[in-house]
Amino acid sequence: MRGGGAAEIDGAIDDYLDHLTSERGVARNTMEAYARDLAAFAGFLARRGVRAVAGIGPAEVRGHVTGLAQRGLSPRSQARALAAVHGFARFLVRERRLPDDPAAKLRIRRPPPRLPRALGKGEAATLVGAPAEAERTGLRDRALLELLYACGLRVSELAGLRGEQLNLQAGFVTVAGKGGKERVVPLGRAARAALEAYLHAARGRQLHGRASPFVFVGHRGRALTRQAIWKIVRRRALAAGLGARVFPHMIRHTFATHLLTGGADLRVVQALLGHAEVG
Repeated sequence: MRGGGAAEIDGAIDDYLDHLTSERGVARNTMEAYARDLAAFAGFLARRGVRAVAGIGPAEVRGHVTGLAQRGLSPRSQARALAAVHGFARFLVRERRLPDDPAAKLRIRRPPPRLPRALGKGEAATLVGAPAEAERTGLRDRALLELLYACGLRVSELAGLRGEQLNLQAGFVTVAGKGGKERVVPLGRAARAALEAYLHAARGRQLHGRASPFVFVGHRGRALTRQAIWKIVRRRALAAGLGARVFPHMIRHTFATHLLTGGADLRVVQALLGHAEVG
């Protein structure tokens, strides 16, 4: 019996989870989390002597909410647990197993989204310097990493970057961002030098005589996909001893963080990111 609850409540929870799977297409990890959260709710109800769905009222929901806070759960875990109870209560009303929603006045305080960790300046330098020039893809990967760090591009912007967007002589890149909005981002000297080395000495070999409008290409001359860029960043981070949890958006956040800590104006950084908010 789930969490010591009564069979009727356990059955109602199973019905709700089946509904989420078959009709809502909820992801497996979310389903498993909801199952644990509702098992905890069933256990709480059993301890209060509630053994039927009809006995679930606002007082029971409030008591469970109070218990979550007292258990020291993180705000994120509390929000997820409350969302599970909220959804279950609405399901019971829709199925006419309860006349009113006992969680109708429940307010879920959603925690602020987690910002990705920023690399330190030394870590960023180690990462962009990881690809050796002698490697087959070394010049390409170094240029890619330098551009990510110097310009804070989204991975989709980097994958779709075309040659005509680069102005190496003037030292800037024109980025086609979300919603078709363009922004101009300056290139640092290191990124500019890395791009020149890649374009002049390596890109042609990867194209094998083919033509491509895209800056970053694979060994068959095709444009790198977003997934390929993720893999390059992860592989280079591992090789640099930075671990597996380094990804393109972390480098974008690192770009913003280092500018801000260096005294850049927030609005300027937001404009360079092509986003309303940093991160």
